[in-house]
Amino acid sequence: MLTDLLLAIAHHLLVFSLVAVLVMEIMLVRPGMTTAQILRIGRIDMIYGAIAGLIVVIGFSRVFFGAKPADFYLTSSSFWAKIAAFVLIGILSAPPTLRIIRWRNAAAKDPAYRPSDAEVASVRRLMHWEAIVIIPILIFAAMMARGYAL
Repeated sequence: MLTDLLLAIAHHLLVFSLVAVLVMEIMLVRPGMTTAQILRIGRIDMIYGAIAGLIVVIGFSRVFFGAKPADFYLTSSSFWAKIAAFVLIGILSAPPTLRIIRWRNAAAKDPAYRPSDAEVASVRRLMHWEAIVIIPILIFAAMMARGYAL
């Protein structure tokens, strides 16, 4: 029981942390960013990726070491919908991460470098979509926990 509780606490704290870091990124990615701001966003994006990875590890630990049997999750369409939505967030986050890495490398070579407004808008648009996809994850999680199927 204690293992289940600790895994649930860690999972929830990580999910809320992921949302907070994504909001931070959305707020900081702006036209006219300085080199220092680009480097800060690069560090924050690495934290975002690390949190996402931990969510997967802790989440699947809950499946196999939590209070409910693994079949409760593995046979649940709501669980798989939640996983699919999380994968979609990962897919949506890849282009911004790659763009931020390019910005960081360019800023390291040329301190006067600034990404174009179009690039910034594109990254922000994808980040907004990531935030939107969090909503169905929360819905699927509530459905899954209560045994509802899609």
